Amino acid sequence: MAHRTARLNLFGRRLLVTRIAVDGWPIAKAAEAQGVSRTTAHKWIARYRAEGWSGLEDRSSRPHHSPRLTSPEQVAAILRARVERRWGPHRLAPLLGMPRSTVYAVLARSGYSRLRDADRLSGVPVRYVRDHPGALIHQDHKKLGRIPDGGGHRLLGRTAGSRGRGQLGYDHFEVVVDDATRLAYVAHVPNESAASASRALLDAAVWFAERGVRIERVMTDNAWAYTSSTFGRAVTSLNARHKRIRPHRPQTNGKAERFIKTLLAEWAYGRLYRTNQERLDALPGWATYYNTERTHTALGGITPMEALLNNLHGNHT
Repeated sequence: MAHRTARLNLFGRRLLVTRIAVDGWPIAKAAEAQGVSRTTAHKWIARYRAEGWSGLEDRSSRPHHSPRLTSPEQVAAILRARVERRWGPHRLAPLLGMPRSTVYAVLARSGYSRLRDADRLSGVPVRYVRDHPGALIHQDHKKLGRIPDGGGHRLLGRTAGSRGRGQLGYDHFEVVVDDATRLAYVAHVPNESAASASRALLDAAVWFAERGVRIERVMTDNAWAYTSSTFGRAVTSLNARHKRIRPHRPQTNGKAERFIKTLLAEWAYGRLYRTNQERLDALPGWATYYNTERTHTALGGITPMEALLNNLHGNHT
C-alpha cells in the first residue's frame, strides 16, 4: 500500500495508465515523466489490462497465510494475565513462556498496551471513538508563559532568557477537538474565566458548523469555568449535552489532552520565536496544517479533514 504522497499513489497510477493506454505514450516516456522504472510501468499497465481501473487500487500487504500467528488461546492467556496482574511484557513473557515481543504485539493490537488507558479496578481499556463528527467534542484549557521580546531561554539560554519572565504573565487558549475525526479548533482567549470558555465554545460551534458538523455533546473536566452556569447556558444554547469527566480521571478527556501535547511540541516549542507575538501569529497556520496536512495515526494515516469528509453523518450535511 502506497503512502499518500508517493509518486505512484492512486492518482499517479491512473495518470501513468492514462498516458499509456489512452494518450498513446510509449511506456519508457511515461515512466520517465513520473520518475519510475519501466518495469514498474509495465506492472501497472498489465494490471490495468487484466482488471480495469479497479486493479490500480491499493491492496493490503497482509499475507494470505500466517502460520506463525499467535493462537487465540495464547492471546486469551496474555490478556487474562494482563488484566489480573497488570504487568508489562517484560514480566508477563517469562510468566507465560512467550517472547516479550509477542506479548507486546498482542497487547498493542488489543488496545491493552498502556496501563494508564485502563480502568483502575477492572483493568479493562477505557477507549472509545464516536461514530460520526459532532457526536462528542472535547474542550480543555491551556495557559502558556509569554515570550519576552528578543527571545526566551530556549533562544538566549537559561540565565539571560529567564530575566523578567515571571512579570510577563500567560497566554490562555481553549482547545475544542472532535472525538470522531480529531478535527481541532484553537482559540486565544483573555483568561481562564467561564466567559472565555463559553465564547470559545460558541465560536467553535460556528467554525464546526461551517464544515458541516453540529455539536451534540461537550465533554470537559471539572474546572470552575466549565461547571459554571455561564458555560451551562452556552452548551444549552447549542442544544447540546454537557458531559463532565469523573474527578481525577483526566484520561477520559484524553483526546483534548493529547492535542494539547501536540500543540505544545509542534507549535509552541516546535521552533524558536523572538517575540510572543511572533508565536501567536504562527498559531492559525499551524492549526490549519494540523487539520488539513498532518496525518494522524489514530485515523489510519489520514488527516482530520480527510476523516471529516469521509465520515460526515447524514444529519450534518
